Amino acid sequence: MRKLHIKKGDIVFVNSGEDKGSKGRILEVNPSKETAIVEGVNFITRRTKPNAKNPQGGMVKREAPVHISKLNPVDPDTQKPTRIHRQKDDNGRSQRVAKSGKVLD
Repeated sequence: MRKLHIKKGDIVFVNSGEDKGSKGRILEVNPSKETAIVEGVNFITRRTKPNAKNPQGGMVKREAPVHISKLNPVDPDTQKPTRIHRQKDDNGRSQRVAKSGKVLD
C-alpha cells in the first residue's frame, strides 16, 4: 500500500466527475480501495427499512466514496488546488508540502 496525498480532515478540491469544481472536508479515507468520503460531495440515495433511528423508513441521502485520483488538496495560503510532494523534516520524518512551500501536516 502506498502513501496517500490526502488524509482525514483535509480540505480538497474535486477535479472531475459530477461534482467537479466543488470543495469539501474529508470525513473518511479507505487506503486499500484508494477512496475517500468527502463532506457534501457525491450524494447517493438509499432506501431503508424502518428502524429505531428512522422509524418511518424511506429514502436517505448520504455521501458515497470518491476515488482519490479525482481529489487535490487545497493550499492553505491561496485556497486553490495544489499538488504536493514529500519532504523530510529535521527529525527525518516525511511531511507533505504544497507547491507554495507550505507544510500541510
